[in-house]
Amino acid sequence: MNARVLLADDEHLVRGALAALLGLEQDIEVVAQVARGDEISGAVAEHRPDVAVIDIELPGMDGLAAAEAIRLQCKVVILTSLVRPGHLRRAMAAGVSGFLGTHARAEELGEAIRKVHRGGRYIDAELVVDAMAVGDCPLTPRERETLRLADDGASIGGIARTLHLTEGTVRNYISNAMSKLNAQNRLEAIRTAQRMGWL
Repeated sequence: MNARVLLADDEHLVRGALAALLGLEQDIEVVAQVARGDEISGAVAEHRPDVAVIDIELPGMDGLAAAEAIRLQCKVVILTSLVRPGHLRRAMAAGVSGFLGTHARAEELGEAIRKVHRGGRYIDAELVVDAMAVGDCPLTPRERETLRLADDGASIGGIARTLHLTEGTVRNYISNAMSKLNAQNRLEAIRTAQRMGWL
C-alpha cells in the first residue's frame, strides 16, 4: 500500500524539490504541501496522510510543536538542516517516528518514510551520536519556559503574570538558567539553549 505523505517546509523550492523526488517513488504519494507549522493540523485533517515530513524550523508553529499536535493522526518524520542534539530528545518526547538531517540522500528519505509507514522508527545515526555526546538538558521545565517567554520579548513582570509566579521567582529562574549555561546575561542564555535545541 502506498504511503500518503504531507510535506511541510517554508521554502517553496525545497518543498517542490522534495515533492518531485518523492514523486519518482512508486510507493510514495505526496498528497499535500504546506509552508507553515500552523497549517499542518488542518492539512492532516483534510488529506489524511500516513506520514507527515516536517521541517523543524517553520513559521507560525515550530515543527516539533506541530508534530506533537498531529501525533495521533499520522506518523511524523522531522527534517532539520541545523543539527541540534537537543532537538532529537524533544522529537522523541513529541512522539516523532523519524528524525533526519537535510544532508541525507533522497533515497534515505524514501527509506525513512517507508519504515515509519510500516510502524518502525528511522533516526539519523549521526544525530544519535551527537545527542549522546551532549547529554541531557540541565534546565528545568520552568527555567526553559521562562527563557522561552523572555525570548518572545516578555518582561519580568509579564513572565510572572503568565506563569503565575512572583517577579523574584522569575528572576531566580533566569539567574539559575544563566548559571547552568555559563551565560553572562539572559540573551546569551537564550541563544545557548536555542543552539543546543533545548528551547
